[in-house]
Amino acid sequence: MPPVNDHLKISMERTGKEYREVHEWLDADPAKKAQRHDITKIHEYGQMIEEKYGTEAREEYIRHIHDDVKAKFNHIQHDIEKAVTGALLYFGVK
Repeated sequence: MPPVNDHLKISMERTGKEYREVHEWLDADPAKKAQRHDITKIHEYGQMIEEKYGTEAREEYIRHIHDDVKAKFNHIQHDIEKAVTGALLYFGVK
């Protein structure tokens, strides 16, 4: 998953604002990071963020989750492709 600084840069490019508080809230506390990335809590956390920081901040929260999920699945896809290639080579298939 992208580090906080990458999220800050992406937010700045999208909106002209970093939304540091949102990205750090999501990623800074290792004990709460998984809970705060729980997609079943997007509505609940989104409302909380919107009340505290505004609608655009809520959108950046959702985009942060999206970017992290996308990065994770890209990593998994890469690992699967590497494993399949290795298995095919093992069996002499090119």
